[in-house]
Amino acid sequence: MAESDWDSVTVLRKKGPSSAQAKSKQAITAAQRRGEEVETSKKWAAGQNKQHLVTKNTAKLDRETEELHHERVPLEVGRVIQQGRFNRGLTQKDLATKINEKPQVIADYECGKAIPSNQVMSKIERAIGLKLRGKDIGQPLEAKPKKK
Repeated sequence: MAESDWDSVTVLRKKGPSSAQAKSKQAITAAQRRGEEVETSKKWAAGQNKQHLVTKNTAKLDRETEELHHERVPLEVGRVIQQGRFNRGLTQKDLATKINEKPQVIADYECGKAIPSNQVMSKIERAIGLKLRGKDIGQPLEAKPKKK
């Protein structure tokens, strides 16, 4: 019975502090008080999505020319979309629902911010019944005979 000592405790598996706990200010100050070596380093611009280095790409963007711009929807097309919408009595949200797009897409097309997509343009053309591409923008869309 001399082997069983009720006053001492043997711990077989003791986990250290988690990484978040080890990095906390309290854990760092406690380790410094005990005289342990503590290395702390603050990451530069941590958690920010900023580019602080001047690279070749930054210089290229500074010298930006017409070649680097994306083609946008002309304002003329935006006005035709608005006119067609008003003629059909639709709001931007109604038109967007009708063509299965977000209302912001319609708003971007109308104010000329959108990059043109033939798929979306054809959906809008069919919904408002006006041509948005080609020479005769704003003309009524001709109904093509259905193939049988």
